[in-house]
This record gives sequence, structure tokens and C-alpha cells, in this order.
Amino acid sequence: MRWGSLRLRLVAAGTVALLVALGVAGFDMVVLFKRHVARTLAADLDIHLRQLLNGLELDPEGRIMVSRPPADPRFTVPLSGLYWQISDDRGQLLRSRSLWDAILPLPIDEPGPTDVHQHELAGPDGARVLVAERGILMNPERQSRVRAAVAYDLDGATSAVRTFAKDLSIALAVLAFILAVGTSVQVSLGLRPLAVLRRGVAEIRSGKRRHLPVEVPTEVAPLVEEVNALLDAQQREITRSRSRAADLAHGFKTPLAALAADAARLRELGQLELARNVEDVADAMSRQVDRELALARLRGKVRGGPEAATELAPLVDALLGTLGRTPAAAHVSFDGAVPPGMRLAMDRTDLAEVLGNLLENAARHAVSTVRIFASVSPLFVSVEDDGPGIPDAQIGRVLERGGRLDEQGPGSGLGLAIVQDVLEAYGWRLQIGRSELGGARITIAPALTSAAGRPAPSRQRKEMRSILTAG
Repeated sequence: MRWGSLRLRLVAAGTVALLVALGVAGFDMVVLFKRHVARTLAADLDIHLRQLLNGLELDPEGRIMVSRPPADPRFTVPLSGLYWQISDDRGQLLRSRSLWDAILPLPIDEPGPTDVHQHELAGPDGARVLVAERGILMNPERQSRVRAAVAYDLDGATSAVRTFAKDLSIALAVLAFILAVGTSVQVSLGLRPLAVLRRGVAEIRSGKRRHLPVEVPTEVAPLVEEVNALLDAQQREITRSRSRAADLAHGFKTPLAALAADAARLRELGQLELARNVEDVADAMSRQVDRELALARLRGKVRGGPEAATELAPLVDALLGTLGRTPAAAHVSFDGAVPPGMRLAMDRTDLAEVLGNLLENAARHAVSTVRIFASVSPLFVSVEDDGPGIPDAQIGRVLERGGRLDEQGPGSGLGLAIVQDVLEAYGWRLQIGRSELGGARITIAPALTSAAGRPAPSRQRKEMRSILTAG
């Protein structure tokens, strides 16, 4: 997909939106999980603290003792991450075996009997711990206050959050990939009508259909209707233009005939130079009129449609038979090598004008031989002669845009410039080179096929096959 592709833009925008949404969702889920862990720890600490307080007693001497310690076995494992500590206002200190020789540095605080205070502070080995503490009055007579605290190492909670975030990232990455593939499939399905329209336009250009298909989604239907209406309007305008051009060209026929008659009378009167000038002007105007007539017929003609395909071999035989009876070709022998059944996607009349002009031009300049050769793969047709050829310096000039190949002398009335117009109307091109016979070699080929006989790339050859059928 190219950078200017609508598909790429939609897929990229959808993927970015998915990544942003999944990133925000992942961040929120990690925050929620962290809060959930914090609430769970607080609830567990409250349970452990209640168990610890329920097991507190005073011995006969009034000292505090833990008759029923909390049941969690981690309290008995040194540095397990779960600790408890009890102190009173007389300096007595009790602690769980898990604290070993460490002491929880509780802040200066006096929690009430019903208050549970929570703190984050440094625990054993400098680890951060979450502490829940509560104060109670054990002996109302002596006003003996006891401060009980339960602590949990936060490194375990942090590790749990980190593990959750890692697992969540993997899951979100897999989900992002699946959603990106789904987005690509969704975009492809959504843009499929545009591919149908593209094929429809290509079929219109190739002559396989005259309108775009109307079996399209509702959102695309107005565009199809407008394009089909535009095609109909264009066809009507082309028909009117062809008629006007033909009428205008035919309108010049009578004045040109009158000029020719005047030139003949001037020649009879001995005004040879004046007659020649009039004849030259009349001939130039006649060729221009013929050109406009040919172009008027070409305008609006479909290119490459199957109904316009012409079998090449019979047409070449007919042209050579006709040309062989003309005085210009009386001294020339024709050699043809055309594959049987080969068909070109051109109207028979247009192809006859192209090849007839090329063969006539070759016969007029040949010494003794004219050869026509055709190939299916790569697709091209060439006409060669053994005449003097065209100087290399002139080849580039005559092929330049605006150059006129019919300036070299009289032709069939159409001219090589018209040949170029006909070929352009069908998507073909013309190339002039040196022939092995010594003269000129004029080759016509589709624009995607090398006129020098080199095959086009494989994809282009497939496209050329679609406009050529072999019997």
C-alpha cells in the first residue's frame, strides 16, 4: 500500500486508535488492580489486627501477653513480610518471630480504641511496609494503654502489580494484533465497492462495458449514477461533435473540387507555376480534411473491446493483394510472417488504414523488398523495407510531440501523423528504427509492450493478453 492510499490511511488511523484505546485501558486496569491490591491488603491487615487484639491478655502481674497469636504461619517465619508488634506505655514490647530482631518504627500517634490508623514506613531491611495500628485500654484501673500494629511488606504487592501489568501487556498486545487484523479486513470489505468501480472503469476503457455496474452499496450508488449519466452525456456530445466535424469536412469537398478544376484550367492555359501552387494548396487542404474526418470517426470509439478485434492475417493478405496491383509496388516483393489466428483489438477499418499506410510508405521507398512481421508475445507488428531508410538525426525529430511524419512526401491521404493519432486512440505507439534489410523499420505496439521486441513485465503481458485473442 502506498502512502497516498486510502486503505493505508484507514488502517493506520484505526490501528493508532486501537493502540491508544488499549493503552489507556491497560493503564486504567493496572491502576484499578493496584487499588484492589491496596484494599485487599488493608482488609487482610484489619483481620490480622482483630485476631491479634482478640488474643491479648494480662498476666497476674499486669503484663500483656498474647495467648492466641494470629493463625497465619508467616508470622512465625523470619522476615516473611507479615509482622505484628505490641507495646504499652510502660515500655513492654512484644513482636512476632517474623520481625526477628527488628522493630517497627511507629510514628508518634495515639489511635483510639475504635480507630485503625494506616501508615507506610520503613520495615525490616529497609523494605517499605504498610502498617495498620490500633490502641486499646487493657486495664481501666491502671489506665494501661496498649498499642498493637500489624505490618505487610509492600514489595510483594508491588511485585504482584508488576506481574499483572506484564501479563496484561502480553494479552493486550495479542488483542491489539487481532483487532488490527480485523480492522484491515473491515477496511478491505468497506473499500471493496471502490475496487469494483475501478474494474468497471477499466472495463469501460477496454470496451467491455459502457456503464459502471449498478449493483453497489447505497453509499456509492449516487456516485455510480452520476458517472453513468456523465458517460451518456459524453457519448451524446461525442456523437454531435463527430457529426459536426464530418459535416464541416464534407462541406469543404466542393470548394476543393472547384480548386482542382481551376488548377486544371490554369494548367491548360499554360500557367504551370500558378496551377502547381493551387494544386499544392488544394492537396494540403484535402489531406487536412481527410485527417479531420478520420479523427472524427476515431473520437468516442472504444478501445480494446472484444467486438473491435480484427484478425490480422486475412487483413494483411487483402492489403498486400491490393497494394501489389498499384504502380508504386510493381517493383517490390512482399514477405509476410503473421501468426495464423492472431487478432488485434482494433477496428478493421482503422487497422487497415494504419497498416495500409505503413505498407504503402515502405513500398514507395523500398528497392525490392518489403517485409511485415507480427508477434503475439511480446505483442507488436513491424513493417520493414530495404530502401535508404530514415537518417538517425531525423528519427528523433519526427517522433517528437508536434513532429509530422507525413512531411516526407505524398502518402495514402491519411499520413503517418494520422497513423499516430489512430494508434493513440487505441493505446498503441509507433517507433521508427533501422531494419536488418538496410531501410526503415516501423513498429507498432501497445504502450505497455516494448516496440523493440522486448517483452513487457509479466503483469503488463497479462494485461496485453486481455486485449488479444489467438485462434
